[in-house]
Amino acid sequence: MQEKLVVAFAIGDPAGLSPELAARLLAEDVGAPAVKLVIGDRRVLDMGANHAGVSLDLPTVSLDALGSDRPARSCFVDLGNCDPAAIELGTASADGGRSALANFRCALLAAHAGHADAVFFTPFNKHAMRLAESDYVDEIGFVNRTIHATRNGSEFNVLDEVWNARCTSHIPLSEVAGALSEERIFESLRLTVETMQGAGFARPRIGVAALNPHAGDGGNFGTEDDAIILPAVERAVSHQMAVTGPIPSDTVFVRALKGEFDAVLTMYHDQGQIAMKLVGFDRGVTLIAGYPFPIVTPAHGTAYDIAGQGIANAGAGRKAIELGLMLAARKNEAEENPPPPHQTLAALFRQALEPSAAA
Repeated sequence: MQEKLVVAFAIGDPAGLSPELAARLLAEDVGAPAVKLVIGDRRVLDMGANHAGVSLDLPTVSLDALGSDRPARSCFVDLGNCDPAAIELGTASADGGRSALANFRCALLAAHAGHADAVFFTPFNKHAMRLAESDYVDEIGFVNRTIHATRNGSEFNVLDEVWNARCTSHIPLSEVAGALSEERIFESLRLTVETMQGAGFARPRIGVAALNPHAGDGGNFGTEDDAIILPAVERAVSHQMAVTGPIPSDTVFVRALKGEFDAVLTMYHDQGQIAMKLVGFDRGVTLIAGYPFPIVTPAHGTAYDIAGQGIANAGAGRKAIELGLMLAARKNEAEENPPPPHQTLAALFRQALEPSAAA
């Protein structure tokens, strides 16, 4: 196992609170003694430090100085890819989206090649990223393309009290029912169990949210709960998973918060997000799991309305880094001989910055 864990730390959207959050977290040295490989434009980070009123002791290294070894100490890799003078705070732009995508791409490639154990990023703005790359949908699709994943990951929202897994995520609400299938729900449950076991839950208890009001009320309000969700739950139970459902979505989180479930699997994005953000907005973590390394970020967004005001709350960022490092440490402990890096960071980052990388 490596002596120190390394987290690839990508700076997100420069027009929001991402620069300030990055500066606060780095000034606090959150996650120490882990090494932070910070990726972005130094001018953006310095702007964030000015907004936050903090000083940073973080050396900048050039691409040429990045070798084949894992970084031994925290450092900043300056891609010089975003002039803050050209960014209007609180406004999505192609330039801002382009820089966030490049930073994220570099972080993913660093972890995929073995130079980092986890990836953390400060919040993105999806509109800005679509302005930069018109085919951008969400982080999962981007991760898949960047590391040529053979398996789709999934987003989890994590609080100390409860986890939330999703069956569908960034699709229109009008398409949710048609996207559900017994197989998709079962695979979502299997990934939830696998991910939570990696976090130390021996046998996670999962409540499955119904799609329709009153779980369909015997077919009066829709048939998906009886025809699709229930068979998936029964299949999961037959595979020795501790799964219950479908449970009406207006009570499933109440039961979870009272201690009955460790996680709730919801059928669509806001079905879980509303509950999780109401319970713990300033400490919620988004975990993208199902890949060879954990990817974490605060569950909140870019908060354009408070950008540059120096009042950003870094609580969720702290929790995200802590979760990513915990998952990485447990994974490394389970692997007797993690493979060494197989490509230099300089080569990886140059590859990530080529115009073809965005195609």
